[in-house]
Amino acid sequence: MSGVLEMSGVSKTYRDGADEVHALRDVDLTVEAGKMIAVMGPSGSGKSTLLTIAGALESATEGEVRIAGRPLSAMSRDDRSRLRRRAIGYVFQDFNLLPGLTAVENVALPLELDGISAGKARAEGLRALDGLELAGRASHFPDQLSGGERQRVAIARAIVGDRRLLLADEPTGALDSVNGEAVMRLLLTACKRGMAAVVVTHDAQLASWADRVVFIRDGSIVDRTAGRPGPDSLLTGEPAR
Repeated sequence: MSGVLEMSGVSKTYRDGADEVHALRDVDLTVEAGKMIAVMGPSGSGKSTLLTIAGALESATEGEVRIAGRPLSAMSRDDRSRLRRRAIGYVFQDFNLLPGLTAVENVALPLELDGISAGKARAEGLRALDGLELAGRASHFPDQLSGGERQRVAIARAIVGDRRLLLADEPTGALDSVNGEAVMRLLLTACKRGMAAVVVTHDAQLASWADRVVFIRDGSIVDRTAGRPGPDSLLTGEPAR
């Protein structure tokens, strides 16, 4: 089955003076629409590098990455930039919200940068916030929101518009366990709408919400296990045990 994200034989090597650092080694990974993959591994294992390459933020040294069937290696810089704006959503541990913009302005910004009118972008932003029960906080600035609310705004920004792939780097790292599970539930909701998601996490309990868990060490995938038994777990609000 073809996936929204397909990584085939992907390696990434950096130069550190005369030395070579192998951040990724021959990684194969496919994520289908509607599925969530959790990525776990020790610090420095290559998790964040995997996300940046999957999200077209940097190029692989070897191998091929395809997003919705389109090979990144065949794209120009402008094409990649357009792909990131239109098809890929990012959620970071530190939220990366602009402090001078309201919640809805933060969510609408990627759409406006892609040429959508301010009015339509705002309407899309409000719809995304409403889906995360934040419509009443739309006019608030980030410093007027709680940590959990800021994270939900970041998720709304990542899923607004016609996004196909969601990439999250430790999205629950700054949250308590209750808000962490709430974030995972929101990511699962996005997947139920057809997005594919790759989530880096250090928390095994939260990783168990994913359809599959991938373990990476020294840049190589060393194991893969099943996560939650299926989308019905979302209805119960409980992760797989």
